[in-house]
Amino acid sequence: MTPVNAIVAKELRSYFVSPVVYVVSAVFLLIFGVLSYLAVVNAGNQAVRMMQIQGAAAQLNLNDLVFRPTFYSTAIVILLVLPILTMRLFAEERKLRTFELLMTSPIGINAVVLGKFLGVCLIFLGLLALTGIVPLILSVYSSFDWRPVLTGYLGLALMGALFLAAGVLASALTENQIVAAFLSFGLLILIWLLGALGAVLGDNPVGNAISYLSFIEHYDRLVRGLVDTKDLVYFVCGMILMLFLTHRVVESQRWK
Repeated sequence: MTPVNAIVAKELRSYFVSPVVYVVSAVFLLIFGVLSYLAVVNAGNQAVRMMQIQGAAAQLNLNDLVFRPTFYSTAIVILLVLPILTMRLFAEERKLRTFELLMTSPIGINAVVLGKFLGVCLIFLGLLALTGIVPLILSVYSSFDWRPVLTGYLGLALMGALFLAAGVLASALTENQIVAAFLSFGLLILIWLLGALGAVLGDNPVGNAISYLSFIEHYDRLVRGLVDTKDLVYFVCGMILMLFLTHRVVESQRWK
């Protein structure tokens, strides 16, 4: 077993013996289910109104009426939920006084940071996989374009991974888990608001550059079914930057 695999296995064991992951999973899946149900009810109501007006069965676009609103709402949900998953990663190590033991082990810092990140990513991807039952059930009763659904899930996975990387960085900065969660949440909100700041500055090189730093524009294109290389590069580079900063923070604290 490689050092990274050992850290991933350790993190997964820690998550599944803690009630936090079960509570977070239940809340996330419940909210996703409610959001999907409300979107489906809204689509059904629109179908009834259109049928009353047109006098025939209405052809509805489920991608616009159900999946796109659900994906947009889910982005806010994971913004609130994922910092709770990541807050314990390094903060708990310090609280339990196992951080020094981890730093003096033969496992390198790269493996520690990457292993903790991959461990929490697996938890999140598992939750996303469970939500896939919604489009599968809807596909039995109606037809829709799967491409925007799949790219929407790709956007959720990439944006969630970016959020988790930011959460790992926040957890490395403090030994208090609550502080780590708020640091992660605050950092993500600031990155989100860069899009609004870029819009205020207008359509110029500075405004466009600041807007590019916000994840919401890149996520929006994926939800609409558009896969652009610059959006994929944004999320990958964002994750790498967050993990690199985490490595520097952990390394700086190693010698204190």
